[in-house]
Order: sequence, then C-alpha cells, then structure tokens
Amino acid sequence: MSDVVEKTLTALPSLLSLDSQPGSAKLSSTSKLGNLIRGITELTSKHEEEKLIQRELASIKEQVSSPNTSMMKELMVRAIYCESLGYEASFSYIHAIKLAQQGTVLEKRVGYLAVSLFLNESHELLLLLVNTVLKDLQSTNLIEVCMALTVVSQMFPKDMIPAILPLVEEKLNHPKEIIRRKAVLALYKFYLIAPNQVQHIHNKFRKALCDKDPGVMTASLHIYLQMIQENPEGYKDLTASFVTILKQVVGGKLPMDFNYHSVPAPWLQIQLLRILSLLGKNDPSTSAIMYEVLDESLRRAEMNHNITYAILYECVKCIYTIHPKSDLLEKAAKCIGNFVLSPKINLKYLGKIQRKHDLMNLDGHSAETEGSGAAVPQPRL
Repeated sequence: MSDVVEKTLTALPSLLSLDSQPGSAKLSSTSKLGNLIRGITELTSKHEEEKLIQRELASIKEQVSSPNTSMMKELMVRAIYCESLGYEASFSYIHAIKLAQQGTVLEKRVGYLAVSLFLNESHELLLLLVNTVLKDLQSTNLIEVCMALTVVSQMFPKDMIPAILPLVEEKLNHPKEIIRRKAVLALYKFYLIAPNQVQHIHNKFRKALCDKDPGVMTASLHIYLQMIQENPEGYKDLTASFVTILKQVVGGKLPMDFNYHSVPAPWLQIQLLRILSLLGKNDPSTSAIMYEVLDESLRRAEMNHNITYAILYECVKCIYTIHPKSDLLEKAAKCIGNFVLSPKINLKYLGKIQRKHDLMNLDGHSAETEGSGAAVPQPRL
C-alpha cells in the first residue's frame, strides 16, 4: 500500500474521533472504514469500485435503519466517504441531522460535519436543523457553540436568519476570541445571502475591526472588503484604520502564529491592499494617507517566495490603482520589470498581466500627470 494511503488511515481516527481511546493512532485491521479504503485502493477498474460502494451503501443503510444503533458515528463517516467518491447516500441525510440533534459532543461533531457536506442551503431537510442550532447557540458548552456557528457560516436557510441573528450578534461580545471570530464569519455569510438583514449592525462590524484579537479583526475584513466593493464612499473614514493595521502587520507586530514562511500574515496583507485599492481610487486625499505604508510594503516584501510574490503583485496593483505618486510608480515599475525578467514562467506571466493592467490604469491618470508636468514611469524591461 502506498505511503499516502497509510498516512490517510493513520490520520482519520484523530480527525473524525472514530476511536476515543488514548493511544489509538491507526485504523485497526478490523475497522470497516479502514477495510473500505484499503479495498478501494486495491481495485483495478471503475466497475469494481461501483460494485464495492453499492454493497457498502446497502450495508450502511441496513445498519442506520436499526433501532438503537451504537455505531452511528462511524456509519456517518463511511457514508461521507462514499459521497466524496461521487455515490449518493441520501438515505443517511436524515440520520446525520438526528446525530447532530441527539448525540454526544463527539457525535454532534460528526453529525454537523455530515450535514455540512451532504446538504446545501436550499435543501428542505436543513429546516430540521434550525432548532438544534438555536439550542446549541445558547449552550454553555463552548464546543457546541463553535459547531453551531461553523455550520451557520457555511450554510443556513435564508428565511430563518432572523430567528438566530440576535444570538449570533450576542456572540460578538463573547469573552472567548474563537467564538467572536466565528460569529463575525457567520455575519459575513448572512451579509452575502441577505445583506438587508444585517444593515443595522454595521457599528458592530467596526467594533470587530478594532478587536484586540487579530483573528477577529482579520475575519471582519471579509465583510469590509465586500461592503467597500459595493460602496467605497461610505467607508473612506476607515482608511486611516486600515493603514494602521497594515503598518502593524508589515512591522511584524502580530503573533508569530500568523506568519507563513517568515512572512507576516501574508493573506491579511493581501486583503488590506485590496481594500486600500478600492478606497484610494480617484481620491488624492485618501491616497496620500496610504503612500507611506505602500512604500514600506514594497520594501519589505522581498522576491524570495511565492507568497511574497502575491503580496508584491497586490501592492503594485494598488499603487497603480490609487491616485498616482511618481516615486511609488517608479518602484512599482521596477518590480514589474523584475517579474517579467524572472526565469520563472509564472512570474513572467504575472508581470505581463500586471503590466497590461497598469497601462490601462495609467491611461486614466495621464491627464492629471500631464497637467503637473510629471512623467509616468514605465516598467524597465
């Protein structure tokens, strides 16, 4: 058996909590899930796989229909695996909901996982989960609250949002940062599917932006990026806040947990640069606030890793989108030239795409620069 399959079999128990006994590191030779995975990897044709999966589904269906089954958790995991291979296990959907409703904490975890993988937002069975989510949101068990917020942020009936919105709002003030972060992500989901229902809590979004926990603040940026795309004029007053956050990130003020290959919070930097691009477009006064931090971002993001290339790309894109400043344009043009001259094909392509984008933006700025007598730098190839 390949190393990949062995590693998968080793990891599954801890990920899905199939075996709660300490020291259980591997799927045993008698585990039905382990046998199923091994059996599939040893098959030589799609037809054999179909026959094996149909037998497995028939066995699962028979067992979940039995009263007082003690293996519901493992049965759901096996059903998830079959569905992930493209075989429908619709008979298990209602049992996944029941497991989330009535099981222990570990069983609820598997039940919620199965529901989130089996159903979509428009599925009629999802309505049966609403009362369970309401109950778990009011639970004193942090794990249950987290599970409920997670499923809400992934999928929830649009018509039932008013029923749980007050409880989700309440979690924005929870003492645990993980609860606050998941509450913000749930509200982001609500904003995407029903923006009119969360208009009244925009001030709470601002509070999340200033949260002492960087994770909560990062989660709030998803909402702000969406809102600023729709109405940049309404959030110009937050430009200084976004610039301050970016300065702290670039300066390495965030915990080391946010670093990736020694790069400070790269995805957070990219998100902030996209927000600044929207706020500074065709606005000289707003753009002036961000010149210094953009210069610092360009200087610190050295071309030595894929993630820093992504930051440089967003930074250059931002510089050419906002109201132009000659020295920043020159540095951005040099960066594009480095992309185009790179021996890496992906970077060459990135540089050419960015150059085309920048030339289109410069056409819009040309009238302004001509009036001031300033020359617009071009990438040096």
